[in-house]
Amino acid sequence: MANQVQYIFDDKNLRNSEPLKYKEEDLKSEEMIINIGPQHPSTHGVLRLEVVTNGEIVVDVVPHIGFLHRCFEKHAESVPFNQTIPFVDRMDYLAAMNSEHAYAMGVERMLGIDGQLPERVEYIRVLVAELNRLASHFVAIGSYGADIGAFTPFFWMLRDREHILRMLEWVCGARMLYNYIWIGGLFYDLPVGFEERCQEFISYLKPKLTELEKVFIENKIFIERTANVGVLPIDLGISYGVTGPMLRGSGLKYDLRKVDGYSVYPKIEFEVPVGKGEMGTIGDCWDRTWVRAQECHQSVRIIEQCLEQLIGDHKRTRDFDPRKMVPKKIRPKAQDLYVRAENPKGEIGFFFRADGRSDIPLRVKARGPSFMNLSVISELAKGGLIADLIAIVGSIDIVLGEVDR
Repeated sequence: MANQVQYIFDDKNLRNSEPLKYKEEDLKSEEMIINIGPQHPSTHGVLRLEVVTNGEIVVDVVPHIGFLHRCFEKHAESVPFNQTIPFVDRMDYLAAMNSEHAYAMGVERMLGIDGQLPERVEYIRVLVAELNRLASHFVAIGSYGADIGAFTPFFWMLRDREHILRMLEWVCGARMLYNYIWIGGLFYDLPVGFEERCQEFISYLKPKLTELEKVFIENKIFIERTANVGVLPIDLGISYGVTGPMLRGSGLKYDLRKVDGYSVYPKIEFEVPVGKGEMGTIGDCWDRTWVRAQECHQSVRIIEQCLEQLIGDHKRTRDFDPRKMVPKKIRPKAQDLYVRAENPKGEIGFFFRADGRSDIPLRVKARGPSFMNLSVISELAKGGLIADLIAIVGSIDIVLGEVDR
């Protein structure tokens, strides 16, 4: 036993990483340390979990991050405001449009031009953001199926996600990292025929979402695997700063699209799904997955309303310029500002400090929902099985680019 623990401490692959929290002398005779990850499929990237176990029972979990080194904040403090958007894309690279939307709104608020953008620009922003929300949830639900042994949902979700990525590539020329939402506007208007193609996709997708729920979410094996596992009480989630589907899965109806009502969301009708404990305990892994599936239906509703506005918009002429409000020089007044928005994984926030003299910010701080949501994993996993730990990690829906900013 001692040799095995010592071997883990001496692993040359871990010497340069964050040191282990637990030492050999901290363990009881029946306990051992297991490293899960980095680069294990079920850690969803370069996350390493230091797991103290007693047989199959998890005694404690310590997440170790810092293997990706995205360095977003320091990049953002070395280039002008508008040149940061490609770096924003690379945080949550599964939901780049949503992150761009939040960042652009923050700088626009500093410049005093928020609320002055053409309505068509705002509806296009919400349209592409909700398409990207669907694509992100598809990866979350599909990869979660793969985590616990169901590969069919994974293939289904990637199939339908591919339709979305092709449409977004049609819009801006990039498959995942878009640089489409600019400060003060958009890179370009929607291509001719996009709205009609999007309507066709929504008509195709609706029955697929219903099929997914019946075959996967309501599957007896999936319910037994996720119900009553990784239960997150509301008060614990709030204490750890958990947001998004994780917190809504615990029963709290908190969505920044409703709470803050940014962009044109106040003009759009949609519901905020919350966990109800229908298959187990409120706030378990099943509830979190169910909430994401229901949010896909709500995103479809939002997209349909955006399309109605855009198709009925007679401003699609040669005179419409999506860059009309884009400042030639971005130099906000000296101020501190924090802006937040509802990303697929929760609250994405940006803090800016401008000195009023330069177009390069003095300070940029990003609040990543994946980072905050991951922090509660120790509380969720204690006392459970190692197999349940894998189910819990998948239910959090993390992207390491956003965790290690």
